[in-house]
Amino acid sequence: MAYQVLARKYRPQRFADVIGQDHVTHTLLNALAQDRIAHGYIFSGHRGIGKTTIARILAMALQCRTHQGTPERPTPEPCGLCDACTEIRAGNAMDVIEIDAATNRGIDEIRELREGARYSPARDRYKIYILDEAHQITDAAFNALLKTLEEPPAHVIFMMATTQPEDIPQTIRSRSQHFSFHAVRFQEIVAQLRSIAEKESVGVDEAALSLLAEAGDGSMRDALSIMDQAIASAPLVNGAHALGASQIRSLMGTVSNQVFENMMDAVKEQNAASMLELAAQLLDAGNSPQQIARQMVRFLRNCLMARLAGTNSDLLQVSDEERARAERVADVFSEEDLTRFLNSMLRTFDDLGYRQEQRFHLELGLLKLVHMQRLLPLEDLFRQLSLPPGADGSSSAATPRLTGTSAAPKHLELPLPRANASSATAPLTARSSAREEFKPPVSPPSETAAPVIADSHPLQGMFASSPGSSPVAHAVAASRPAPVASAPMPQPAQASPPRQEKAPSATPSAVAAAATVPAIAQAEPSPVEADISSVETLPSASQPEPPQATSAPDVEPLHAAMSHALVRGGHETAGYLLEAGTCEWSGNELRVRVGASKTLFEMTYPSQAQQIVREAFRQIAGPGRTVRLEPGDSSPANGKKTRAKAMPVPVTDGETRPQDHPLIRHALQLFSAEVRSVVSLRDPQAPKT
Repeated sequence: MAYQVLARKYRPQRFADVIGQDHVTHTLLNALAQDRIAHGYIFSGHRGIGKTTIARILAMALQCRTHQGTPERPTPEPCGLCDACTEIRAGNAMDVIEIDAATNRGIDEIRELREGARYSPARDRYKIYILDEAHQITDAAFNALLKTLEEPPAHVIFMMATTQPEDIPQTIRSRSQHFSFHAVRFQEIVAQLRSIAEKESVGVDEAALSLLAEAGDGSMRDALSIMDQAIASAPLVNGAHALGASQIRSLMGTVSNQVFENMMDAVKEQNAASMLELAAQLLDAGNSPQQIARQMVRFLRNCLMARLAGTNSDLLQVSDEERARAERVADVFSEEDLTRFLNSMLRTFDDLGYRQEQRFHLELGLLKLVHMQRLLPLEDLFRQLSLPPGADGSSSAATPRLTGTSAAPKHLELPLPRANASSATAPLTARSSAREEFKPPVSPPSETAAPVIADSHPLQGMFASSPGSSPVAHAVAASRPAPVASAPMPQPAQASPPRQEKAPSATPSAVAAAATVPAIAQAEPSPVEADISSVETLPSASQPEPPQATSAPDVEPLHAAMSHALVRGGHETAGYLLEAGTCEWSGNELRVRVGASKTLFEMTYPSQAQQIVREAFRQIAGPGRTVRLEPGDSSPANGKKTRAKAMPVPVTDGETRPQDHPLIRHALQLFSAEVRSVVSLRDPQAPKT
């Protein structure tokens, strides 16, 4: 007799011999015992798990001539001895027609099947049609079978086996009983392979059985096919074949998972050179990049399952040795790290399917695993940025550093700017040199004065910032002085002296000097040139509410503070234009007319710059007052368009040096340029100023 492969030789002949499908066999046995036989069945599931086998066993049980309850057939299981069982097992039964739907899928074949179904069975009880790969049947053929399947003759039973039940029309599925088969568990495959090896007198160790079961991937038929091939290539030891793990790996073209564990060690150490050396060894040994990527994906998946559910979970369908290896890797990396690794390797595996230089793409995918260890979770970064220096015990060094181990998410420690006492008292600069310098009076310290916080003064708040504050707080203040725990409340000793009259106009040089913020920040402390009528402090314990301001603050300190805040916030051009503009109160609203056209205003003052201006204004003016920015050439109320000057600096034909303009001076300094000619764009009919 010709040799019969193991998958056919040990094909189950009874429901009890089928492994891994207890939910199907138990239901069918009960249906046979109760004589509740349906006219249509759909068996779906993974390849090689027993769909067609169970269809044949069910046909044998239905056609068995031995009555149930007899010694030859005590249960609904087929006896396996009668003529019907023998013919079905051999595949030559007249009333059990097995059709390969992959080749007989057209409407003509289905019409022929429908015509034959009208006739009674030749000998047995039923006429049974087994349609293998039923999803291959065309829609027209299914429609032709629909009426027969809905109202078949009493002697006809249809059994359809498929790996893609979703391709079968819903009208067919709704008229049949659908059984979904499960993939065979790893331990069940190992036990079945061990039993077959004993019957075949083949020596095999547990590592080899685990490799065969893992290669089967839930399919008993695939595992038996690989085992049959391995027995043929196995050496003889004492007259019997001996299967080893190394021989099976060589046969399947796979490598030991120890290599992938070494790769994950290279990822942990962020050693890219070691990773590439391991990949080169596998590729030089003849392993294909796709096979390496496939095994790496499986290994990472097992490591992730070990991290999530533990090594004793059924999610790990591997041997005990592989469970221990997966546990060691899972203890090193976090769940997020393993998820990123698996996602990256899946993309690499997909890319290898249509890339020409597969080796390069595999090496690139492995390098990405090393580089992913340098990624930081955004939530950790935001939390570090929102904490004050030293609040979480982190270092306040000038440069960020990484902390933590590779087993947990890393943290990026970014220290916030420290206080600088030399620049904390940087004064405001007057917009005109003709104004009078003024020092706010401060009374001697008092022991009963209430404590004062560093940001209590309305002007001092311009130069103070705190962690987590708005961007303008960092832009206005070059640094922050160390907070004072307790200080006496300053008491005004005398009324403020009267202000001098405002100078007629500011020269361009004075405007440029007032807008030079870096020079202001580094200058020595000097008096604040502003009109300060009183010094506000925070309320003490005996004062529940601070006093409310009764009059609007002077526009000069507001004007200077807003322009300085823009320059410190990185909007230098916007600060120069605002410095050259005008300010005036309109009720509780400060209207700032910027020396710029409408187009230039929209380009120079984005939402961030306007937010900086509002924050600087709010720190001095306090609540209840607003500020509005508008271009210098905005149209008047009557709707008639007039020509408004863009800057308060008059420019005539060569009468005034253009280098005196602050914007031009800044451009000359920035681009190392020079002015060679001056062209006047003034309307000759417009009145000169």
